[in-house]
Amino acid sequence: MNAPAVLGFAGSQYHRYVINQPGYKAEFGHWQTLTLPTGFRVNAIHATLLRTGKVLIIAGSGNDQRSFDANTFKSLLLDPVKNTYKLIPTPKDMFCGGHTSLPDGNVLVAGGTLRYEQLDGAVKKAAGTMRVRNESPDAARTFPKGTTFTSPDGRAYVSTAEVTVPAATKTVAPPTTPGAAAKVTVTAGEQHVFVEAVAEGKQYLNDQSAQYAVKGLSGVDAHNLYGMADRMSLDKQDFQGIRSAYEFNPDTESYEQVADMAYARWYPTLTGLGNGDVVTVSGLDDTGQILTGNDNEVYHPATKTWSKAPDRYFPTYPSLFLTAGGKLFYSGSNAGYGPADKGRTPGLWNLKDNSFQAVQGLRDADRLETSSSVLLPPAQAQKVMVLGGGGVGESPLSTARTAVADLSAPQPVFTPGPDLPAGGTRYLNSVILPDDTVFTTGGSSDYRGKHRSDLLKAQTYHPDTNSFSTDAEPTVGRDYHSEALLLPDGRVIVLGSNPLFADKADTEPASFEQRIEIYSPAYLYHGTRPAITAAPAAAGLGSAITVATSDASAIATAKLIRPSSVTHATDVEQRSVALTVSDRTTGGLTLTLPDNPNLLPPGWYMLYVTDRNGTPSVASWLQVTA
Repeated sequence: MNAPAVLGFAGSQYHRYVINQPGYKAEFGHWQTLTLPTGFRVNAIHATLLRTGKVLIIAGSGNDQRSFDANTFKSLLLDPVKNTYKLIPTPKDMFCGGHTSLPDGNVLVAGGTLRYEQLDGAVKKAAGTMRVRNESPDAARTFPKGTTFTSPDGRAYVSTAEVTVPAATKTVAPPTTPGAAAKVTVTAGEQHVFVEAVAEGKQYLNDQSAQYAVKGLSGVDAHNLYGMADRMSLDKQDFQGIRSAYEFNPDTESYEQVADMAYARWYPTLTGLGNGDVVTVSGLDDTGQILTGNDNEVYHPATKTWSKAPDRYFPTYPSLFLTAGGKLFYSGSNAGYGPADKGRTPGLWNLKDNSFQAVQGLRDADRLETSSSVLLPPAQAQKVMVLGGGGVGESPLSTARTAVADLSAPQPVFTPGPDLPAGGTRYLNSVILPDDTVFTTGGSSDYRGKHRSDLLKAQTYHPDTNSFSTDAEPTVGRDYHSEALLLPDGRVIVLGSNPLFADKADTEPASFEQRIEIYSPAYLYHGTRPAITAAPAAAGLGSAITVATSDASAIATAKLIRPSSVTHATDVEQRSVALTVSDRTTGGLTLTLPDNPNLLPPGWYMLYVTDRNGTPSVASWLQVTA
């Protein structure tokens, strides 16, 4: 069955026959392709499994400049069991924002796209960052998109977004000697905005710092409100982020606006904490510059507000995992913006004292961009695996390296794992399965699938033996902007892909891959599945619950798997937490939850039981409360 396929029509027909045989499915699993009607096809950039069992697929503008210019932003809600779907009104361009599930089951979506990139040679209007200052302590001032800033020599530039400049702060120092006057200090409020020249041409270039007047202001306002800029250039312009944040409500199936972040973000990571808050780091700001690390934020779901987080720089879309001790482990995986020599070292970040403990021993440490990282099951083992990856930027380099860091050790280090069977792989998606294995699929050996380098391979990693086994091969290539996640029925849904070229010579632009695949692992073809016939809808940390099953004596394991929220092959939310099984009766068993909120953060989970063959039940949804 693993022999090379026979070429030609007859070979294709025979291959189709073979992969549909029960014996083949029971050993390698089975793929099916889902093609939606044209009006419901979206560019799947982000995907989150909701507590309703539906999948929220966010495209935003979908990496399509024409959609962005037309303010056409899309989200799709897919029910993979009923095979139903509907488009969701999408209020902002959430393309390349960040997202995570909250304790109540809502999905926080933060950041997105303010402006598309312009590559070298495409920039026709000189542009740059304008620091708008307000020397009046009386009130903040808001300037609309299109506000004109004029240089001392009369050259004019207009803002590309609205900007609100905070009021100046006034401090009064008491007199140092009797009879002396108090010292009053006014510190101007400042906020930046991207501006571009009113017309094309090199005459608008300026490499000298200058103060710019705000058109339309006069008198005191003209004195107190002005812009400062260091240079105006025709340099490449990166994507620019937004401050907007929303919660998606699975009950109303709609977005609900919450408070804006203090900083605009494009390519941020959002990681849930043990108290239900969400730490938010990195991204490109609203001028296209990577955030410096003193701009990290924490979202508080209880009040739907933001506050400052400890300072720490990371490249964009860093993989940050909550550990049992409450620290965040940065595996080194990231998605591509930031200098090659900064923020690339894996390590444990302590949010309490802002310390960082480096974790060494990783082979091919210069090939962590577009790598995959996963908290291996069970989460109690505290082991994180890094798989594949590539060089910084548009490098053609990739690696087959895997490595595992045991975070329970006092001084964690990476130890080598087996190489990926397909060789060097970028953009690999890794999905925790309910049989305590990790399914991995897709990827390409070159940057964004160049030279037709997509890898039509899938394999499963077995933590107990530190080895891979071969799975059935997908038929659709997946690279940049691809996602994969576990469904409650034990299947895996795979979406998206955004290759640069369609041909091996890299001359024909490729279209976005809108076909959806669903993989049924081999365990679904091993006979009768165990079943959960009754289970509670909620349980507290450390509590014991009674679950009714079809055959309690056959159950070997039980676990809670946190639903995925994945983009750019980055999924820091999925985790599988083992439950203690006891008190078996004829029709049920008792399961005990861990009492550590950092191991089992509050929120909704899929409850699975598996038999001694590793065959899982269909999941029952359970909300874990503090």
